[in-house]
Amino acid sequence: MYIFKKIFFIGILAFAVSCSKSSDSEETSAPTAVDKKSNLLATGDSANDILSNDTYDKLLIEIGYVTGFRPTTLAISQFTDYLKKHTFKENIEVVYKELSSPTEDELTLKEIANLETKNRTAFNSGSTLAIYIYFADAPAEGDDLEEGLVTLGAVYRNTSMVIHEVTIRKLAARSFSINNEDVETATLNHEFGHLFGLVDLGTPMVNDHESQSENSDGELAGDNHCTVSGCLMRAELQFGGPTGKALHSSSKAIYEDGIKSGCKLSGATVINLLEQRKTARTTLGLDAECILDIKANGGR
Repeated sequence: MYIFKKIFFIGILAFAVSCSKSSDSEETSAPTAVDKKSNLLATGDSANDILSNDTYDKLLIEIGYVTGFRPTTLAISQFTDYLKKHTFKENIEVVYKELSSPTEDELTLKEIANLETKNRTAFNSGSTLAIYIYFADAPAEGDDLEEGLVTLGAVYRNTSMVIHEVTIRKLAARSFSINNEDVETATLNHEFGHLFGLVDLGTPMVNDHESQSENSDGELAGDNHCTVSGCLMRAELQFGGPTGKALHSSSKAIYEDGIKSGCKLSGATVINLLEQRKTARTTLGLDAECILDIKANGGR
């Protein structure tokens, strides 16, 4: 009996010491700080990191979407196929985060960036490069759906992108042959082309194939889009055609409160081009010059 009591007392003492150590450990341990600096750079600054496996061999794509505006499964599948085709990232993980609506009639770039700051959870870590894509339930500021001058998507940092899903659905509904996933895929692939550093936006050109447009000073300057007909990065996809009205409407919000958008993708010309491609049974992809550029910068 004496031996049993002694063992019991020792057991209680050991448990108390163990609990005390555990408690002390919990009190002194601090959460590891997340270094976000490498995800807050300019569009195209991470082109080589995305294309090659030199620094990062895994791509983590966080998709934050407003309830009811989740992208289609097929579009995301085609998008990841596009990434594997042009980068050396074989390990690509997509995670979804459902978000409440910001209840805005339209969104500015600054508001989109603020929403990312509030909701983004995936950042570069170890050998993993993180991308954030926000699927919005509100159109971009200054859209004109009747004129077809609408923004489908935009990139505004090295690993950040917005897709105006509400606009994509409205635009696709106007076509008899194009559906949501067609427009989602084209928008995702075009915008990610800018994260690849195209055109001359972090990935140098092997041969000159950058188009020019009128800047805010009224001068012609490179606009980070391609001159090759039929290319996914073609300038008309951004500007909606050669008219001054379309050009002005699409490019006026390139800069906003210190945030620069690589491009604002115009809706009407995307639909027209997709309809032409569907009729011809061809796909919309990168041309030989853009592929040459990304290969020279570490891509496939």
